[in-house]
Amino acid sequence: MRHVRAYGLAALATLAVAAAAYAQTTVTPLPENAPVEAAPLGASAVAELARTHWGDAKAGATKAGACAACHGLDGNPTDPQYPRLAGMPERYTAQQLALFKSGERNTGMAAIMMPMAAPLSAQDMRDLGAYFAQQKAGAGIADDSLVATGPYKDMKFYEIGQQLFHGGDAERGIPACMACHGPSGAGNPGPAYPHIGGQQSAYVARRLQEYRAGTTAERDRHQFDIMATVAKSLSDEEIQSLGSYLQGLHARADEAGVPATGAAAAPAAAPVEATPAEAAPAATTPVEAAPAEATPVAAPAEGTAPAAEPATPTQP
Repeated sequence: MRHVRAYGLAALATLAVAAAAYAQTTVTPLPENAPVEAAPLGASAVAELARTHWGDAKAGATKAGACAACHGLDGNPTDPQYPRLAGMPERYTAQQLALFKSGERNTGMAAIMMPMAAPLSAQDMRDLGAYFAQQKAGAGIADDSLVATGPYKDMKFYEIGQQLFHGGDAERGIPACMACHGPSGAGNPGPAYPHIGGQQSAYVARRLQEYRAGTTAERDRHQFDIMATVAKSLSDEEIQSLGSYLQGLHARADEAGVPATGAAAAPAAAPVEATPAEAAPAATTPVEAAPAEATPVAAPAEGTAPAAEPATPTQP
């Protein structure tokens, strides 16, 4: 009986092992598209933007803290390798974030941006875009050194880019950059053309080089191809000069210290303000009471200045 029981237990164990082995060999394989289903928004990130509403700048301000380390809290970075986001149209910023999330924009410093964009929802992107769109873009300084050789010899370096930005080059089919980006480089929120005035020189040059190469992973190539067509004929010198010119392009003259009204009278007011207050009534009394021939003796004995002197500033 003992042997019978032992044989029975052994048989049961064998059956269990066989059943387990059979079960492992008959597992239904995962469908081929399982990895896509398990991934986050990813490739559909750009399409998701169409289902969002206008961004909330206040909500974007609370989310922009993660961007501050590279781009500055207000979108004006101190490190020249990172682009300026301040003043960018909302839709442009949101679209670029979606391209990073989907992996369609994968050149340059995309390795840094892709993990930053991955956890963002489409509405987060719109909110961030709205926040940066309300920030005032800064600007840098253009290179005004003289070009020593080549077709642009004796021109200031930034003037090469200035010429292309405002006039293009009809012979090579290069349109003026301002046709899309505006005379001050402020962009166009309608078709979501970016704000490039004041943009970091190194960033502009890198992007133009990428456009000139003509290679992209973007599914919708429309806007990329517009820039690729423009950039394909640009030389290295022209690309670097465009970057320099745009870096020094300020939105308004008054940002450089010129009064917004352009009036020249304001600086002249300073000497008048410096005139001692007690001189005013003493000077006006002789003018009102004395006839014209009395003007030379208008100064009273206490040493008050003649009436004509306060009206003519003599202070530097």
